[in-house]
Amino acid sequence: MARRSVAVVGGGLAGLAAGLELSEAGYEVELFERSRLLGGRATSFEIDGVEVDNGQHVFLGCCSDFQSFVRRAGMGDRLWLQERFQALVVTRDGTSLLRAARLPAPWHLVASFVRFGALGLRSKLGVARALAAAARNGEARNETFAQWLRRRKQSDEALRVFWTPFFVPALNVPLEEMDAREALFTLRTAFLGDADAARFGFSTVPLAHIAEAAAARLASVHRATSIASLETNADATHLESLVTTSGQRRAFDAFVLALTPPQLRRLLGDPALYGVPPLEIFTPHPIVDVHLRYAPRHPGPGGLFDFAALVDSPVQWVFRKGDGYLCCSMSAADAYYRRSTDDLIRLAWDEVQAIPAMRGARLERGAVTRNPEATFSAPPDAVRPGPETALANVALAGSWTRTGWPDTMESAVRSGFAAARRIMTG
Repeated sequence: MARRSVAVVGGGLAGLAAGLELSEAGYEVELFERSRLLGGRATSFEIDGVEVDNGQHVFLGCCSDFQSFVRRAGMGDRLWLQERFQALVVTRDGTSLLRAARLPAPWHLVASFVRFGALGLRSKLGVARALAAAARNGEARNETFAQWLRRRKQSDEALRVFWTPFFVPALNVPLEEMDAREALFTLRTAFLGDADAARFGFSTVPLAHIAEAAAARLASVHRATSIASLETNADATHLESLVTTSGQRRAFDAFVLALTPPQLRRLLGDPALYGVPPLEIFTPHPIVDVHLRYAPRHPGPGGLFDFAALVDSPVQWVFRKGDGYLCCSMSAADAYYRRSTDDLIRLAWDEVQAIPAMRGARLERGAVTRNPEATFSAPPDAVRPGPETALANVALAGSWTRTGWPDTMESAVRSGFAAARRIMTG
């Protein structure tokens, strides 16, 4: 019997995860991607002869499905993950270190938090009360995380030094727009649930290499191929074929649509006909990354760092990617992503001077990557679609869909796996 054929529209992590899952289950999978690059919002390209990611994408120890996807693509040895959570927090007055102890959660962070010099005692007590409230699994209202924090009487210092540096980069949304339920999920999952969950990790190779490895396991990949329309059967209960912008019509047994909300809305025309809730409610948020190549001074004992969180800075996180190479990440960067490359390089270089290991270093060159649609958020009371649609042979995937996770690489992979299961059982 011939294998069932599946078209996956969208070559980001969600589409690749769906394709990999279906291919391993015996389906004939063809991937259609409008770009020549694979990976979607987590891809790589060359700047001045150097291959860089279109943003410093990180994962946490609790991102089990993303790590599984990378291993199944044959690239598991290309992931770097901290042995224990550790973050250097840099303020204008100095540095503090948050480091997990070898204790069960949530006690693994208590001793380090007590010694955390960037917060005063009153603010620490306020943060501790908020963490205790989150640990009790109290239900969040349809509110923003800023509103939830105000109800927990968080000080301005706590907002600046603790909540903003860790949660704005994690969800790529300002606290005033962040869904409290997503923020609390992140807090409970990463910091309060398991001692290994908050460990930071990233790929040691450009992310496009992981995407290429996953795509190599599919039957075929059509790059630079946009889909113009979809064609259903007469009573609109099944999707029969897709039509490319070049006019080619291709029929398949099933379809996975792994697109961003704007792309999906354009393709479907009227999402309601497919049982998909309104898509115009989703708001894109940009990320800007500044890549700095520099000549370091001798760092001295303890001078090196994996990554640092900068307080009161437009650069929230700085990652040391190698000797003489920093990636400076600016999340929720609406106010910055239109600025010139030279301005952003100067800004980032000035900001990293607050890191002791960078003092005396000499900037050699820089580059900037901008992703205006790095993530998508929706109002706290919004309805996110899951993998199911009104058509039995069509499933949706995307990091912005209803996965239980915020818009992250983990959410993208989970959505792809869920879409594949929908096709298998639909």
